[in-house]
Amino acid sequence: MHLIFPVAQPSAEIAGDARRFPIRRIFCVGKNYADHAREMGGDPTREPPFFFSKPADAAVAGTADIAMPSRTADLHHEIELVIAMGQGGADIAPVDALAKVFGYAVGNDLTRRDLQADAKAGARPWDMAKGFDHSAVLSPIRPVAEIGHPTAARIWLSVNGAMRQDGDIADMIWPVADIIAELSTYVELQPGDLIYTGTPAGVGRISPGDLVEGGIDGIGAIANRLA
Repeated sequence: MHLIFPVAQPSAEIAGDARRFPIRRIFCVGKNYADHAREMGGDPTREPPFFFSKPADAAVAGTADIAMPSRTADLHHEIELVIAMGQGGADIAPVDALAKVFGYAVGNDLTRRDLQADAKAGARPWDMAKGFDHSAVLSPIRPVAEIGHPTAARIWLSVNGAMRQDGDIADMIWPVADIIAELSTYVELQPGDLIYTGTPAGVGRISPGDLVEGGIDGIGAIANRLA
């Protein structure tokens, strides 16, 4: 069997390495910081994190100019820690989960908030609110061999120099090992999967011309201009 036309493999930069990380799937965790759950009208004491996905080719470099997406008047930023899986499995035990991680990166889960609100109101899927082109901003991946498994680090995002989000990954409701273990009960994870782990409070609108900068201490940074 031959393909009718060649299909490019989405991939991400690996810090300090000429090789690239092939992206298989992108999963995202919802409401994984208590303060963000509250600002979105949720109750973190009653609502465990849930999962949604983006296409693999939604990934875009953390230094790229990004075109304003269509069909929205309310594009939001969401700074996140990203897990890059180097091994997979189903029904992974939390105690075994960290051994399957290749590395970590900084992400920005761009969201068409107005479309998301309409979808919520109509009990419809979020696909077009979350899974559009260039909606998964990603810094170079830092391998675990270099940085270990971070459990506490400042996570922040600014727009045109004004701080919007400023928190710590230690405040995640579900830590990395638990996220991997829980997600693996729904799908069999594979090498190349990315998991965006949720965002702290302070999400907000960005507009054409804005410079969106963010980072996680010890992991990396992003700086994107919204064209």
